[in-house]
Amino acid sequence: MRALVAALTLAVASTGCMKRTGAQADAQAVVVVARRIRTNDPQQPIVQALAMKGGKLLKVGTRAQALEAAGAGALVDELPDAVIVPGLADAHAHLAGLGRSLAVARLNDARSAEEAVAALKAATATASQGDWLLGRGWDQNDWTVKDFPTRAVLDAAFPDRPVYLTRVDGHAAWVNTAALKRAGLGRDSHDPAGGRLMRDARGELTGVLVDNAMTAVAEKISPPSAEQLQRRLKAAVELCAQRGLTSVHDAGMDLQTFALLQSWDALGALPIRVYAMADGQGPEATEYLERGPSSGRLLVMRAVKFLADGALGSRGAALHAPYSDEPSQSGLLLLSPEELESKARAFRHQGFQVAVHAIGDRANTVVIDVLSKLEAEAPGGRHRVEHAQLLTAADVPRFKQAGLIASFQPTHATSDMPWAAARVGEARLQYAYAWRSLLGSGAHVAFGSDFPVEEVSPLLGLYAARTRQDAQAQPPGGWHPEQRVSAEEALAGFTSGAAWAEFAEGRRGMLREGMDADFTALSVDPVDDPPRSLLSAKVLVTVVDGRDVYRAK
Repeated sequence: MRALVAALTLAVASTGCMKRTGAQADAQAVVVVARRIRTNDPQQPIVQALAMKGGKLLKVGTRAQALEAAGAGALVDELPDAVIVPGLADAHAHLAGLGRSLAVARLNDARSAEEAVAALKAATATASQGDWLLGRGWDQNDWTVKDFPTRAVLDAAFPDRPVYLTRVDGHAAWVNTAALKRAGLGRDSHDPAGGRLMRDARGELTGVLVDNAMTAVAEKISPPSAEQLQRRLKAAVELCAQRGLTSVHDAGMDLQTFALLQSWDALGALPIRVYAMADGQGPEATEYLERGPSSGRLLVMRAVKFLADGALGSRGAALHAPYSDEPSQSGLLLLSPEELESKARAFRHQGFQVAVHAIGDRANTVVIDVLSKLEAEAPGGRHRVEHAQLLTAADVPRFKQAGLIASFQPTHATSDMPWAAARVGEARLQYAYAWRSLLGSGAHVAFGSDFPVEEVSPLLGLYAARTRQDAQAQPPGGWHPEQRVSAEEALAGFTSGAAWAEFAEGRRGMLREGMDADFTALSVDPVDDPPRSLLSAKVLVTVVDGRDVYRAK
């Protein structure tokens, strides 16, 4: 929820401020006492203390019970102002993308093409990659004039240097003429399958590329240096720990990022858990397929990610009927149903869980068809529909029927609500961002953020899920409030729901003896306190595998 960033005041400190690290966390028993501990365990939902050792929970209960289980010499960590919850997880995010977004020019606050150019001119050297100038976060829906930008304004400021600016949703790029020339694109270029080269009334390229059309330019960008990659990824995982995340499901990881995380995991230097999804559509898909799933201490690769369509904001989401505000367009399928089924089946045969990005109602129908067929052939896949943003009434019950997981991002709804009705009309919004409908159907639901599309913050996600409002409590009562969820359901989406989505429900998602010692300590109670308290809440401590990976100063 980009609009809530100013309202959220999280304490940000160095992850070097850690109380329990390395061998100490493995060798010494620790008792943590808090104002309240929410366990997610129906047998004892609220407790006072927990004891842990070697990365596992020894006891969850009263202070006396925890001290007895820990034995003599245990360290006692008093957190009298904290409410502890099971480790918060983001079930759909992009670590490499986050690291890159922290380095390149940030255009989220621009309210016009000219303001975006001003931000580019003020960008630091970290926004450079080779001789390219990179930026991310523009959204014409937030501008005073809501038309897509053109290359003319970029050409005026950067006539010779190639510029590549990713839209906030990652499904469109705005480039200048120098970038188009690097890719050999011009008036006579044809739209690729699953992509769109936007043109003006004269047929000239405007400089906006949608979905698969982005590839021709993106592949010409100079690769980042090894130092850039390490610096960016380190910043990304540290920020996740600061925001209270103990686990991140990375939706479509490249091999270079995976190899770097593997090396950190082997050294014990990875601060958070990462459930990685292989990029099933990129050039490395074959290698991932041959390698098969893998598992380390905190890093697991067990899923594969595909993209069925684009995004609503760039009108790339595949719809059954045309867009209400552009009747000549119905969106884009980035893979044909046959291609998706073939690729997904190949990975399923190698033991992968299949996760597919689907935003438009047509894309969701196609994806549910394919994943239902895979589940019928080989039950237990726990296949995932990532976003499931716009559904038909007929498709809602099919998640439960086929055992599919609906992987939602609550802040997408509150970011998109100002313009979603213009895109698809009110009638099609009945089952848009339909968290309540899916939970009511009995389907498994997991919550995430899709960072860097949205901010890194499960607290913002908890607020959006409960209210469907912005930081100013608008609209009154919430946007399509019938799809709100309860405080308990919101917390479950970021804990037990996310754990189920990565086959970890026996180890994480609740606080119970024998389970992993992963938890997040907050300054507010995310269930009992008013939803608006989440906007000023602080993350006090983040613990992964029994170790402090973040502690507020």
